[in-house]
This record gives sequence, structure tokens and C-alpha cells, in this order.
Amino acid sequence: MVTHKINHKNIYYPPGGILIWIIIFLELITFGIALIAMVYYGKQLPELFHDSSQQLNIVFGTINTFFLITSGYFMSLSVHQIKVGKSIESLKFLNLRMLGGLLFLVLKSIEYYLKIEAGFTLGYNTFFDFYWLLTLFHVIHVIVGLVILLFSYSAIKKKGPNINIEDFEASAAFWHMCDLIWLLIFPVIYLLF
Repeated sequence: MVTHKINHKNIYYPPGGILIWIIIFLELITFGIALIAMVYYGKQLPELFHDSSQQLNIVFGTINTFFLITSGYFMSLSVHQIKVGKSIESLKFLNLRMLGGLLFLVLKSIEYYLKIEAGFTLGYNTFFDFYWLLTLFHVIHVIVGLVILLFSYSAIKKKGPNINIEDFEASAAFWHMCDLIWLLIFPVIYLLF
């Protein structure tokens, strides 16, 4: 059984290496600024933002939050299994993680379809401009995360527990960033106004 040792004195000690964390911080800052702008405009146009937010489906948003949090948990289990040399178990958890991401995308697609059918498209008003830009940008991140994890899945299939752990941790860190961004988006868009 292969177990991975981590050199805590190495500059690349943060899981996945320092570069993935720079990307994560930049992404969080970008989303943070957009969310702050949304709150600012929400204070300027309280009735419009309140009325518009009532058109959102909180149940869909809550279920999607569950999908992402659960998939993040499975991602953590997958990384742990690789670290202790259990690649087959890691693949099982990675599959569950990817399923959570796919379920998120399916439900988000249904929500988008319903918004488009109701006429709440980009350009409808300021609230829905923020809604579409923030959630679509997040969806792009989820899709990229799924593609990255497909590469990780392939690497585990080929190399088993001998996979480059830093690369696998980087893919996990990117996925956890997607979870965190949604945990910032959900309360602001669905609950605040």
C-alpha cells in the first residue's frame, strides 16, 4: 500500500501547491466584489430586488447547495483514500463527487429554462443581470471543475495510488472553491432580498 508523505517545509505545502491557491484567492475576490456590488445596488433599489428575488426558486437553490456540499464531502473522502493508497475507494468517492456536480448542473439548467420561459433573462432588470452573470460564471467553474476531475479520474485509473498527489489535491481545491463560491452566492441571491 502506498501512502503519501507531505513535506511541510516545501513552498508547495498548501494542498495542490501555491499556484492553485493564488487562483482560488483571485476567484474569491472577483466573486466577492460582484456580490458586494449586488448588495450595494440592492440597497439602492430595494423594491426591485425584493420583487425580483421572489421569482427565484429557493427550493432549487437549497437542493443545489446540498448537491455541492455533499459532493465536496465526497471529494475530501476521495483525496483521503488516495493518500492512504486506496485508489479503488478513491474512484468510488470521486464518482459520487462528479455525480453531485452533474446533478447541480441539471437542476440549474431546469431553473434557467424556467427563468427564460418567464422572461427573466439577462437585461430584464438589474437584479436578474446580477443573477445571470454570477450564476453563469459559477456554472462555468463547475463545468471546468468536472473536466479537471475527469482528468484526475483518468490519472487514478492509470496510475492508481501512484498519482501525483499535488495535482489531485489541486483539483480538489478547485472543486472546494466552487462549493465555497456557491455558499457565498446562494444566500445573497436567494435569501438576502
